[in-house]
Amino acid sequence: MKRFMNSGLTRRRMLQVTAGGVVVSGLGMGRATAEPYDGTFTWISPRGTLEVLDDYGFWVGKKMGYFGDLDVEMQPGPSDGTATVKFVAVGQADMGFPSPGVFSFAIENGMDLKSVFHMGARDTFSLAFRKGEGPSDIKDIEGKTILLGSAAWQPIVDPMLAAQGVDVSTITYVEAGWPTWGTALSAGQGDAALAWEGLRAEWIASGLEFEYWLGVQNSPLPANTFVTRAADLEDPDKVAFLEQYLMGWAKGMEFAEANPAAAVQAVFEQFPTLGSNLGPELGLMSILQQMNVFRGDMSKREGWGWHDMDSWQTFFDLSAQIGQNAKPIQAAEVCTNQLIAGANAFDHDQVKADAAAAEVNADLAAVDVEALKASMFDQAI
Repeated sequence: MKRFMNSGLTRRRMLQVTAGGVVVSGLGMGRATAEPYDGTFTWISPRGTLEVLDDYGFWVGKKMGYFGDLDVEMQPGPSDGTATVKFVAVGQADMGFPSPGVFSFAIENGMDLKSVFHMGARDTFSLAFRKGEGPSDIKDIEGKTILLGSAAWQPIVDPMLAAQGVDVSTITYVEAGWPTWGTALSAGQGDAALAWEGLRAEWIASGLEFEYWLGVQNSPLPANTFVTRAADLEDPDKVAFLEQYLMGWAKGMEFAEANPAAAVQAVFEQFPTLGSNLGPELGLMSILQQMNVFRGDMSKREGWGWHDMDSWQTFFDLSAQIGQNAKPIQAAEVCTNQLIAGANAFDHDQVKADAAAAEVNADLAAVDVEALKASMFDQAI
């Protein structure tokens, strides 16, 4: 109960959510049904916190009024990596942001969810190593120990390594806890730790200096995506709402492309402590890393959130190959581009004009963004 209260979901029923999407309460058991969006539409984080730069698209959109009159909120959720799909499946949240591994876990456990807006066009995940200890060949990770913040993250790492020809049965995983798993690696525990783009800059700010094998440079797999209940896509009113909601995110990301410093400022205004901890340079480095992941290769995408079905099918095939799923999941059955045209049907020139007109404080304006872009992969092995 304490964990759920700390998650920020205190105004909702306190529920124990099982892997299969069954809810248990003092009133008995049953499968929850999708609720109409006549209340607050809730997006739930997979990481147990919102005080990061990862969700800049929303905070920019909120500041700029890109969500219009939609009644929307963000929730951090429990730090258990699978909560983001469990809560959506039972109607305690309306949209989650799982990694592909957690999404496949949801499908395997009978949660009728669909990916509707693919944020992570490139693989955001990486492995951190103490300086001088990163392998020249990632296959040398075989037989080693990898630290995780949550045991639910193993389905993230196994397919990423399997795609590189690593025998994942030789890997030992240790749940070192959120948010201390990076500190545990620095202290000499384990051989590597899971990391991701954006987090690299945050770890530098906290004094953690590592070298990285970067998925964004080496992996063919997709990263985190927005999922909702499949039944919601059969309701025209909900589809219209979702398109408008996702347009708010798309506009926010388009704005950031034109003015990343103003996007960082929007997040820092929402979370002043994050701004104090990171500062302008590392804040900009963090958002630039995320932008590279979310943008992907736009010449091959049909707008923000578009799914590359081949990339997703590669992931699902690997997931079945290593035993994460009993049988291959068909990407076209659980991922959809149904909402992408609507989400991108906005005046792109106007958003760029908004970004150009945005005022940025002197500290952020003084950062050399081009120099940061040039140094973005300096920690890569």
